[in-house]
Amino acid sequence: MKAVRLHGIEAVTVEQATLPDLPSGWARVKVHSAGICGSDLHNFKTGKWFASLPVTPGHELFGVISDINGEADPLRVGMRVVADSRVWCGECAFCLAGENNLCESLGFVGEVFDGGFAEEAILPLQSLLAVPDDVPDDIAVLCEPLGVALRVVNQLKPAEGDRVCVAGGGTIGGLTALLLSRLRKCRVQLLEPNPQRYQLISSVVTLDPPGAYALAVEASGHPAALNALIGGIRSGGRIALVGIFHHTDGVDLNALVEREISLTGCSVFRDEQHEALQVMAALAEDLRKLVAPPISLDEVPDTYLSLLAGKSDYLKTVIKL
Repeated sequence: MKAVRLHGIEAVTVEQATLPDLPSGWARVKVHSAGICGSDLHNFKTGKWFASLPVTPGHELFGVISDINGEADPLRVGMRVVADSRVWCGECAFCLAGENNLCESLGFVGEVFDGGFAEEAILPLQSLLAVPDDVPDDIAVLCEPLGVALRVVNQLKPAEGDRVCVAGGGTIGGLTALLLSRLRKCRVQLLEPNPQRYQLISSVVTLDPPGAYALAVEASGHPAALNALIGGIRSGGRIALVGIFHHTDGVDLNALVEREISLTGCSVFRDEQHEALQVMAALAEDLRKLVAPPISLDEVPDTYLSLLAGKSDYLKTVIKL
């Protein structure tokens, strides 16, 4: 089968690969689509999350089960599924408490073992979620990042009518803005320097002009954006952090102390991917607008470079098989 293989920093190829035998408790999935995540690009550029090499990346994937080894209720052959991106130990205190996103040895599909940038994938049954009948094929792959965005919203805990400033109009920032507006009925303003991307998000979210706010989301990973939120938020406000920072030089920590501003971390999701599957159908029309024209597996290496250069005005690039 054809697969994208990551061999090291800035070393990715498209080649023929062979799937191993199907272990007990795992399923074989024919991949229909897979999303490229910012963390895939970050790993390609820095090697920060290398677990084993070579590896097939891709933790955002949608497909159909073609084979199962072991007891799989309620999963079955022929069922449409998405991957739960997390790989947890099941033994640490956090896992035993149901807080798998805080697992002491948390890893991810496409890093710990091969992921979805391939014609087929084998995945643990615990990593598969059934897709409801009302969720269309073409948006099902967005379930994983939508779950991350739902985690941000749940951690932020906004009330209806709250003004929320979102910094960063990438996948998670844009999806969070959509959820805040559509599900929580919040008034949303967006800090996004790319005018095309700002316009795209404004096509699915009615964005407020700049103004006072008590809640904010940092989804860019840039210290300057975090400082902008700190400077603009009301004293006593709360900022949800979901962007991955390369450094935090210059962040005004004293302002956090003196103005009692709270920072709330948002790590992947807990049960929010299940929630995402339940709301996707209602958001289908808006979600479609945020996705770039699909690419093939053969286009992945060049697309990595293009996305790293910031040459996409869309929120998500999807590989279609």
